[in-house]
Amino acid sequence: MELQVKDNGADSWEEVMIIYNAALKEIYTKLEILNDEFQHVHKYNPIEHIKYRVKTPRSIVKKLKRHGYESTLENMVKYCNDIAGIRIICDYTSDIYRIADMISNQSDIKVVAIKDYIANPKPSGYESYHMIVLIPVYLSDRIVDARVEIQIRTIAMDFWASLEHKIQYKFPGEVPQHIQEQLLENAQMVSQLDAKMMALNEEIRKIAGEEGEENE
Repeated sequence: MELQVKDNGADSWEEVMIIYNAALKEIYTKLEILNDEFQHVHKYNPIEHIKYRVKTPRSIVKKLKRHGYESTLENMVKYCNDIAGIRIICDYTSDIYRIADMISNQSDIKVVAIKDYIANPKPSGYESYHMIVLIPVYLSDRIVDARVEIQIRTIAMDFWASLEHKIQYKFPGEVPQHIQEQLLENAQMVSQLDAKMMALNEEIRKIAGEEGEENE
């Protein structure tokens, strides 16, 4: 049963926050286990680090208003898919799809939406891989499925996105055209850098593998 609530005061708000925080903890633990197992099998960690957060009430209300919804607890759960968010940072673009596959293959995680902004970047140049998933949270009297947004990106993509976010905050109306153009140009450079670094890593792994075979 997917999480559903009715507005009836602070108790409901606190319970909803407990559920979202529990969902984040569950996914975080899964990712740590997958990363450890990957290191054991392949001698390599695809995940560099993980960040997670629950949206603040102010951000939730702002988003609901922007989409024309009344600021109620019920609307929050129904229309906000990113209240609980987790961001996975990795080294290479190939890791992004590898991690996405590992998440999708978890039997108790249901993927409900995917937005691939790497294959199809936003007009601003933004690149990232987004997933909306449902994960079961086991309470004392019931099981509820909570929605979590997962973002997967490289270190370079995350650096660019962080800079863009700060710029958007400084220009709440519209970012000046020349800054938008520079951001787009830098995003294209980030994409090229990611491609070059991934190719270099593959070449190094190939050489190391060949040398390892020769020394056997």
